[in-house]
Amino acid sequence: MKLDLGCGPKPKEGFTGVDIRDYGRSDILVCDLRGPWKWDDGSVGEVYANHFVEHLTARERIHFANELYRVLAPDGTAEIIVPHWASARAYGDLTHQWPPVSEFWFLYLSRAWRDENAPHACDDYTCDFVVEWGTTLDPPIALRNQEAQQFATRYYREAAQDIVSTWRKA
Repeated sequence: MKLDLGCGPKPKEGFTGVDIRDYGRSDILVCDLRGPWKWDDGSVGEVYANHFVEHLTARERIHFANELYRVLAPDGTAEIIVPHWASARAYGDLTHQWPPVSEFWFLYLSRAWRDENAPHACDDYTCDFVVEWGTTLDPPIALRNQEAQQFATRYYREAAQDIVSTWRKA
């Protein structure tokens, strides 16, 4: 099973869409992902969520990570895309929740990292992901060499547009 979570009216090709709104389409399941998810443990092979997670509160993001971990099959993966915190895309839509999603959050998704660095979070998180991430860049920055890209991403607002991450069930 492949799910596109928070898909809006156009689910990704080859995925079953999931959204809180009813768009009158048979390929979209109406579901509020802030509560318990409908899928059985280990029943989902792949998940895609493009510009959805930033609409969740901080507590709801933890719930999202835990439920995603529960429903993913062993070695299942999820591609999660959110606006980069240094982009106006993170702040322009007032339905986005505070705080913006930052790369640092991905560290909390690993049980070993939490045990070592954030034992206070161990009561909230039940997931154990290996996460890789990168950024999409503003087109003029993307044309520059790697050193210039890294400098711009670190010091210039709007250089990075989105954070693109892949979560693998550990």
